[in-house]
Amino acid sequence: MSSLYRVCFVCTGNICRSPMAESVFRARVEEAGLGAAVEVDSAGTGGWHEGDGADPRTVAVLEAAGYASAHTARRFQAAWFPRLDLVIALDAGHLRALRRLAPTPADAAKVRLLRGYDSRRPDDMDVPDPYYGGMGGFEDCLEMVEAASEGLLAAVRAALEEHVA
Repeated sequence: MSSLYRVCFVCTGNICRSPMAESVFRARVEEAGLGAAVEVDSAGTGGWHEGDGADPRTVAVLEAAGYASAHTARRFQAAWFPRLDLVIALDAGHLRALRRLAPTPADAAKVRLLRGYDSRRPDDMDVPDPYYGGMGGFEDCLEMVEAASEGLLAAVRAALEEHVA
């Protein structure tokens, strides 16, 4: 077992939602003083944008809110499951795709929906893809990611305490 707790956020192309979630959650982890214990990254279910940076609208929304935005898109690989503790899907389609990709039932159980960690318990658990819309969609996406990040941080903190116990 690695001493790091590893979280990977996954959306479709790894240029909008998952890099946004990665940046926000990394900031929460750092603020909580857990940067040395938690590794945060992201990927996409598809490889269309591999090697590209985040969508400029994602970068603009992140930077306006004070988050770092350095990112290079990549495709999620089933071989990563054994080293990951949590795989956070941004919508139900990603959840299904990732669970199908999982080599074992235990790996499939690592896949969770981001909004499942939102204490407001939204009716719609998906973070909608803002790619084909305007800036408002990216701002809404950031709001949803931020709302779920506190609950996710609490879950990761609890998991870290279990590892130590």
